[in-house]
Amino acid sequence: MDLVTLASELSTDPLGRSYSSMSDAAAAADLNTAYRSANRSTMTASEVLNAFDYSEWSALTADQKQLVWNVLHLGELNPFGVEATVLVAVFGAGSDTISALAAARVQSITRAAELGLGTVRAGDVQRARA
Repeated sequence: MDLVTLASELSTDPLGRSYSSMSDAAAAADLNTAYRSANRSTMTASEVLNAFDYSEWSALTADQKQLVWNVLHLGELNPFGVEATVLVAVFGAGSDTISALAAARVQSITRAAELGLGTVRAGDVQRARA
């Protein structure tokens, strides 16, 4: 546990979580609650495929479907890379598929994970506050 980072988070409270009024257990619970969001760095082809709207997929031309399959067969995909640009070009920026993919490429994370702390326990908070 990086107690220096944890102590800084607890004392500066940059997100206004009111750590100073929380018990050690409550502060740990708050830090371990997924209320933050972060961009995913990769997605599997299966995750991308499962976000497709079937009616939109069915309406694609054979060439468009082949282009999508070529992208999916890259393996792990960068949801903010050229792969995303290709899918937007194929499905259209306002499509249900692209809306679903935009939502899927962002994940909920804990404040502890955001800070690189892993899981914070009440004892960790107690030591950081000392």
